[in-house]
Amino acid sequence: MSPQTEKQKMLAGELYVASDPELQQDMAQCADWLVRYNNRQASLSERLGAAGENACIRPPFHCDYGYNIFMGDNVFLNFNCIILDVVPVRIGSGTQIGPGVQILAADHPRDPALRQKMLESGRPVTIGENVWIGGGAIILPGITIGDHAIIGAGSVVTHDVASGTTVAGNPARILHRTLPP
Repeated sequence: MSPQTEKQKMLAGELYVASDPELQQDMAQCADWLVRYNNRQASLSERLGAAGENACIRPPFHCDYGYNIFMGDNVFLNFNCIILDVVPVRIGSGTQIGPGVQILAADHPRDPALRQKMLESGRPVTIGENVWIGGGAIILPGITIGDHAIIGAGSVVTHDVASGTTVAGNPARILHRTLPP
């Protein structure tokens, strides 16, 4: 088996070197697209892995690569959202995301020796359908948020959130559970 490229390692969620020339080129292309998108001169479908019907991201918007972001129909992201998409970030149909939300799929080794080598990794983030994420919330790497959940403004989501559950706080804690509609 031939050695994996840094991009292949990144996409697999393995440790990789972010300063790899291929990844730097991908990020530069994404930065060019972001400038055009944030100035309303480019479309979501031009760069994202998928952008469903009526998907909307209000600029300014920031991401690493774009091609790892998959949004269903009628997804809405308000101003100043950040998605670190080194691995897939999936956002289900009908989900509404407030301003300043950070969805962070990028991760770093806990071992200081590995961090010193400038290695990074990623863990996919999945957000279900009809989820509401309040402004300023932070979703950490590897999190799954179930359908119909609510994430309170300013919350830091450190654990998966079950369908129909409302969480808030830092770290986010369960406030209420309901049966999904």
